[in-house]
Amino acid sequence: MEFYFLSTSLPFYLSTLALENLMKKTIVVAIGGNSLIKDDKHMSVADQYAAVCETASLLAGLIEAGHRVVVTHGNGPQVGFILLRSEHSRGVMHEVPLDSIVADTQGAIGYHLQQAIQNELWTRKIKKSVVTVVTQSLVEKADPAFQKPTKPIGQFYSAKDGEERMKKEKWTMVEDAGRGWRRVVPSPNPERIIESKAIKNLVAEDVVVIAVGGGGIPVVSDDNGMLSGVAAVIDKDLASAVLAKEIGADLLVISTAVPKVYLNFGKTDEIALDKITVAEAKKYISEGHFKPGSMLPKVQACVSFLEFGGKEALITMPETLTEALEGKNGTLIVK
Repeated sequence: MEFYFLSTSLPFYLSTLALENLMKKTIVVAIGGNSLIKDDKHMSVADQYAAVCETASLLAGLIEAGHRVVVTHGNGPQVGFILLRSEHSRGVMHEVPLDSIVADTQGAIGYHLQQAIQNELWTRKIKKSVVTVVTQSLVEKADPAFQKPTKPIGQFYSAKDGEERMKKEKWTMVEDAGRGWRRVVPSPNPERIIESKAIKNLVAEDVVVIAVGGGGIPVVSDDNGMLSGVAAVIDKDLASAVLAKEIGADLLVISTAVPKVYLNFGKTDEIALDKITVAEAKKYISEGHFKPGSMLPKVQACVSFLEFGGKEALITMPETLTEALEGKNGTLIVK
């Protein structure tokens, strides 16, 4: 009887184990820099860390479920803060180049995420390491974005001050929605994540990784393969899609301020999208349903990930992440 029990239960055990392993996914989760700042009254470092702790609790749920998780993040407001400090200290301290500012924010936000996630895992008795990787994103020198800067950064200026900055600093500036003049910089497409192999190896060792902060530090390569930073910013959703592709992630999750993607968003006839294909997503993009700088790059990033071999992509808000992974919320994009 004992032999009979083992011979039937062992295959059942192995098949169950195999099923469980299939259910465990490598997930790249992209969170926005704005999500770390609740409102204009909660912008301090302490306030940002409190917001990070809320996000860490949600991410820990994925890790506790057995998924391998890579966290990417935005840095728009934080870059603006550093630029403003640099502006106020003009003539007293040296100015910080934009690529170094991206690196600075990767370290600061990564530190907060790393600490908050690690503390949450310890609270849950989960013994996993969490690391932050300072990440570079390779862009092409010939990218058209360098000839036509479009990404607003930093503070608002009056028309007079903006004109002075353009003359003195050789900045490209634009009037931004009636709120003043802002500096705009190139936002080239990320071609490759320099540290993707190292990140993939860490994930294979079951390490929780924080990477591609702010879309990665934009770098170009010379004929000898030597890298150098450039004054640009990279869309973090597009960079997250590239990273997800390069490490062979099963799922790309892009966090946003709404639980789902909508057609006719904000109108009386808005339609929530539960599940769409790449072809449908492209159709909606061509019809102008998604705004640039808002939902458009998120949907484009998902499409890019799926077209280059990704399996599934999901757009939802942090609070509905667990529900979305269970198919109860969010917008799932498939091939």
